[in-house]
Amino acid sequence: MKILVTGGAGFIGSHLCKALLQSGHKVLALDDLSTGNKENLSNLTSNPRFTFVNGSILDREIVERMVDQSDSVMHFAAAVGVQKILKDPIGSLRTNLEGSENVLKAAARLNKPTILASTSEIYGKYNSDSLSEDSDRVLGSPLKSRWTYSEAKAIDESLARALFEESCWNVKIVRLFNTVGPRQSSAYGMVIPRFFSAALKGRPLEVHGDGTQRRVFCHIDDAISGILAIWSNEGGAGEAFNVGGFEETTILDLAKRIVSLTGSRSEIKMVPYEELSASGFEDIQRRVPNTTKLRNLTGWTATKNLEIILEDTLKEMRS
Repeated sequence: MKILVTGGAGFIGSHLCKALLQSGHKVLALDDLSTGNKENLSNLTSNPRFTFVNGSILDREIVERMVDQSDSVMHFAAAVGVQKILKDPIGSLRTNLEGSENVLKAAARLNKPTILASTSEIYGKYNSDSLSEDSDRVLGSPLKSRWTYSEAKAIDESLARALFEESCWNVKIVRLFNTVGPRQSSAYGMVIPRFFSAALKGRPLEVHGDGTQRRVFCHIDDAISGILAIWSNEGGAGEAFNVGGFEETTILDLAKRIVSLTGSRSEIKMVPYEELSASGFEDIQRRVPNTTKLRNLTGWTATKNLEIILEDTLKEMRS
C-alpha cells in the first residue's frame, strides 16, 4: 500500500514514516520543513519505497496530486507548539485550517482512507480526572492566541466528521496527548525537550506558575503503535480516539527528575503567569487521557512509563 504522510519530516510524522516502511508499505512524505527537519528522515531516504516532497499543504495542487497517488492518507502536518502559535497566530491558523481543508477535501473526494491527527488541546481547560472522547470542551477567551490551535483542530475534526456523514468516507481521528521522545525539538516550547536542553546546558529550567500543573506523557513508540492500531482496524470510521500514556506527574516534579537524571547543576526558576499573559499565554492545570475507547476496539494500551520516556529522550539528546 502507498501511504501519504503529511508533516512527514516532523517529530511524529518521521516516526510514522519509519514504522510504515518497516511494515512493508510505500510512503510519500510531504513537508514544507517549517517545523519539520529533513534530518529526521536521514535513515529513510535511501529506501526505494520512500519518497519525500518539499511542499506545503497550503498548495492545493500538490496536495491533490499526492493524495491521488496514494492509497491512504495520514494527515499530521500542522503548525504546532505553544511558542509558534503565540509568535505566528495568523500563519498557524492558515496552516491548521486552510491546509487541513485541502487535505481532507481531497482525501474525501478521492475516497482515500484517512487518519486525521488531532490533539488533547481541543479539551481546553477541562480538568476532568480522565478526559474521554465525549468530554466537554472548556476554552479561554478567543482573544487569547493560546487557544487558536485548539479552535483550529476542533474545526478540522468537525470538517472530517461532516465529510464522513456526507459520503461515509473512511476517516478516523486520533487525539494525541503530550507525545514525547527522541527527535522532538525544544524549539517550540515542548516541555520535556525544553527542560532537558536547559539542564544539559546548565541553564535554569523555567517552570510556569507554581508547577502544580499535571500532565500524562506518552512515548512516541506507544503513540505510533496506537495510531497504527486504529488505522488497521475495520471499525471506528467517523470517530475520534484518545492516544496517551498512563503516568501522571506535576511539571515541578518533572523538572526535578530531569535535573537529577542529567546530574545538572541547573536551578529551577518559577516564572509567574503574569509575565506570560501579555503574549496570549494561558495554562491548563490538568490533562489526563482516558484511552478506554481505543483499547476496547483494538486492544492497544501504552506500555512505556515516564522513566523510560525520560531515559530515551536523554540518550538521544546526548548523542
